[in-house]
Amino acid sequence: MSLALHPTPSPAPSPAPASARAGGAQLRGSRALGVAALDLGLLLAAFGGAHLLRFPWDAATGIAGEGWLEVVVAPAIIVLWMLLLSTFRTRDPRIAGVGGDEYRRLLTASLLTGALVAVVAYALQVDIARGYVAIALPLGVLLLALGRKSTRAALARRRASGEQLMDVLLVGDAEDARYVGRRIAASPGAGYRVRAVVTDCLPVGTEIELGDAVVPVLGGVGGVLALAEATGVPAVVIAGAVPGGHERLRRLGWQLEDRGVELVVSSPLADIAAGRVHERPVDGLPLMHVETPEYRRRFGKRFVDVAGAGLGLVLLAPVMAAVALLIRLDDGGPVLFRQTRVGRGGVDFSILKFRTMCVDAEGRMAALQSQNEGAGPLFKMQDDPRVTRAGAFLRRTSLDELPQLWNVLVGSMSLVGPRPALRREVALYEDFADRRLLVTPGITGLWQISGRSDLDWADGVRLDLHYVENWSFVHDVVILARTIPSVLRSRGAY
Repeated sequence: MSLALHPTPSPAPSPAPASARAGGAQLRGSRALGVAALDLGLLLAAFGGAHLLRFPWDAATGIAGEGWLEVVVAPAIIVLWMLLLSTFRTRDPRIAGVGGDEYRRLLTASLLTGALVAVVAYALQVDIARGYVAIALPLGVLLLALGRKSTRAALARRRASGEQLMDVLLVGDAEDARYVGRRIAASPGAGYRVRAVVTDCLPVGTEIELGDAVVPVLGGVGGVLALAEATGVPAVVIAGAVPGGHERLRRLGWQLEDRGVELVVSSPLADIAAGRVHERPVDGLPLMHVETPEYRRRFGKRFVDVAGAGLGLVLLAPVMAAVALLIRLDDGGPVLFRQTRVGRGGVDFSILKFRTMCVDAEGRMAALQSQNEGAGPLFKMQDDPRVTRAGAFLRRTSLDELPQLWNVLVGSMSLVGPRPALRREVALYEDFADRRLLVTPGITGLWQISGRSDLDWADGVRLDLHYVENWSFVHDVVILARTIPSVLRSRGAY
């Protein structure tokens, strides 16, 4: 059986300039050059700052006195650092703007720089001031990390507006293409944009909706080489299996390589953190070993919960007292609202919140069901008539959530976790959504920093399940840090 790829009849796609791939490579190269220039400037600033702090009298007189040796050695250290940053490919366009690989490589290159400086200084008996090195190296790492963060933020903004995206052909089964295409469309920061779909499952000319974009089917999988050349795309993304199996995929990779087109293969693993996946090569075949999540041994998480909740209750006591007074003055009703929610293991608990609705809010909900704007089991109204004047302010600022610190202190909730669900929502769970109950619900979580009430029900479930499956202490810290700007923006807070 022949494994050669033959083009299938299809309408000619819109012509692409012959220099399209070269132009994209030039753009990526210019960005890498710009990042290198920024790195150099930041390292010069770090070593200049270190000299100013360690030898302030040199700066005052304008003469390199006691710090003359550091003035001579610093350029050599900066050159070494820049070379190692390049050697570890910290400016590689493939890792720019997404994931933590860029920061890991930057840290590795920086630590190696420090180690080499120490070894060379010891071997050659070069007496560099330790205080100077102790300031310059950490300051350099900090400035480099901040510089990369700023460039990533700028790149993310450009990509979100449709600039500096790599056009790709999406190849595979129709359902796999839809799934992968929608995830690509939802994450422009990754740098991809689907130009067209290549599949044997749909007729040529069919249009597929991928998020906000609608792309055409240009042909069958057999014609992918001709279509890649005709469209001028720099990469082809394989979504799922292709006819012919692994051998055909390997040949396709070689053939695309000959034409200067990159091959990107989508993993069938979805919503699995990279830290849980380990590659185990078996006779040239990379097998992906997925670690089983650990749901129970989280002593460190509980310690942070108790410490954080206890400290929060003490420091925020004046704020909570002011909020309680505001509620009482607004309508004279009770300050706190208690509601039964479902916690870890399906056990009910009483959640505490500052009351933001009228006293008879629960009884009026049935009459408002026809105006429900929530998806799935959620009941949400952006302009809910039951919300009081004080309650509207408390919801916008998320101050109504503060009493939940008591829930965290007693263990029924955590600082970070899935959204605490109502019993009627749990009754409607399907397709493994009940896995959210494997861990303790949280005051904040991925749902909080990703849109809250603006989220689609399915997206909210997906985010909660991602958290449950891929929990880490660092992940909790990141979510807590991102909660503050999310609350200040008040997105989805109603």
